[in-house]
Amino acid sequence: MKLGVICDGISNDLNHAVDVMDEFDLRYAELQFVDGIEVGDHTAAQIQQIASLLRDRGKPVSCLSRHIFAGMSSANRPGDALHIQHMDSLKRVIDMAHVVSSPLVRIMTQKKEQILWGNNGAEKWNVAHGAWDSMAPMIAPAVELARSAGLTLVVETGNGTMVNSNYTARKLIDELDAKDTLKVLWDPANNCWCHERAYPDGYDELRAGYLGHIHIKDVVVNTPRATLTVAKLGEGDLADQFQPLAEALRADKYEGVVSFESVYHPGDGNFEHGFRLCIDRFKAIFE
Repeated sequence: MKLGVICDGISNDLNHAVDVMDEFDLRYAELQFVDGIEVGDHTAAQIQQIASLLRDRGKPVSCLSRHIFAGMSSANRPGDALHIQHMDSLKRVIDMAHVVSSPLVRIMTQKKEQILWGNNGAEKWNVAHGAWDSMAPMIAPAVELARSAGLTLVVETGNGTMVNSNYTARKLIDELDAKDTLKVLWDPANNCWCHERAYPDGYDELRAGYLGHIHIKDVVVNTPRATLTVAKLGEGDLADQFQPLAEALRADKYEGVVSFESVYHPGDGNFEHGFRLCIDRFKAIFE
């Protein structure tokens, strides 16, 4: 499979991150922050430097991952000040994607409301009425913008976002009738928070063309205590699911990139150290 990494998980210094990628034979570069600057905020000259560095080092860009729509809520509406701000950011990221030849641009969704649907009384007393329905109208202009630009958006399954499972990601895509332009950026570890089992449950939701990109890390969740611990890869809640997931991706001839998300450190705050402790296991499973 095509393996890569979110580069700033190794280092904000892109040149150093690429050196480490070469050391471990990782080809695909996912860009989120470069030199401490979030994608979409670089100058034209900086973007050209990034594109030249990656081209010269033989590292295709897999995805540009800005936190578009993150932090919004169900109180926001299309065309309000915050929505306009995020759409402007998306336009800049799309412009950058053309320069660095990224086929994908990530979006997020607004803050999670805990109960979106209910039955037998919950629909009256417990559901956050209107929260889910407020989302698609805000995402629709982003889909149209990407479609006109000839790019694909990927919506990430997030810990605290409205789309926090593959079920909700697929539901959003279907409601927008946007499977041609909007795919799922599946982060199985994020989905652990809502207790969606990655394999086979989560994976089955994405069959038939919904999957666009994958982030891999491992975590231990304790929802009652509102505590998330990033684990060394293969030692968390996903330990028994990575191998069957990788086998299913191979069997189904998944053509996208599997991007390692280096957000683990062993207690020393050094994320490159954490990367080095996990990367061999990542390659053994997904290569």
